[in-house]
Amino acid sequence: MGCELSADGLRFRPLKGIGEISPGDDLAEIIARSAAESGIDLSRGVLVLCQKIISKAEGRLIALADVVPSEQAQTIAKEHEKDPRHIEVILGETARIVRRAHGVLICQTHHGFVCANAGVDLSNAPGEDVAILLPVDCDASAKALHAGLVALGSKQLGVVMSDTFGRPWREGLVDMALGSAGIEPITDHRGSRDRAGRELVVTAMATIDQLAAGAGILMVKDAGVPAVFVEGLVPAADSRGTTQDVLRNAAEDLFR
Repeated sequence: MGCELSADGLRFRPLKGIGEISPGDDLAEIIARSAAESGIDLSRGVLVLCQKIISKAEGRLIALADVVPSEQAQTIAKEHEKDPRHIEVILGETARIVRRAHGVLICQTHHGFVCANAGVDLSNAPGEDVAILLPVDCDASAKALHAGLVALGSKQLGVVMSDTFGRPWREGLVDMALGSAGIEPITDHRGSRDRAGRELVVTAMATIDQLAAGAGILMVKDAGVPAVFVEGLVPAADSRGTTQDVLRNAAEDLFR
């Protein structure tokens, strides 16, 4: 089953006052407190939050001062005028390098995501020369947060972890889902009919990516808003899908 959409449409509500997150912080407790202070009931809706606060809570941080770059990292860094320590961290998070050109490394992560620098980021880090890595298992991280919020009273809640991605053929970044829990990632309209009565045969919407993109408008890097609650879209109580469902099978990918 998919989601129940309110006739009144969607409302994106930013959670403010979350503050800086440190390793070991109880993220569910912090988010629940922020929601309560904002007058938001984290039930019958979808919580979208940026990947970085989950990574910080999980301690997915590396000080570049502790990194010894390999020969490969040094070679790539020299070619692209990058810090070899940063490149070494990227290589550690990379299953394969898809392409590198114009000072950019496009990598496939161990999760299966294809993105710049394998998701390794230095912005909004807790200190200079500190790299923030993606969670080891993004769906597991979303599931753990979902369980924590449900234990605190949330009902029919979907959780989506997002990050910004570049896109082939188009300029500009868009937030996309890295992990999810409590919500079906894809709304499949195949078999239904359009307004003219024609049967839909290929229409399967990436719901979690659409929610991530919408919430991303409020979660720009300098806004201090790492989480947004979406009202008006209620996940089915038996939702079990994960973000891995959105990743296209390599054998069916026309662009590989």
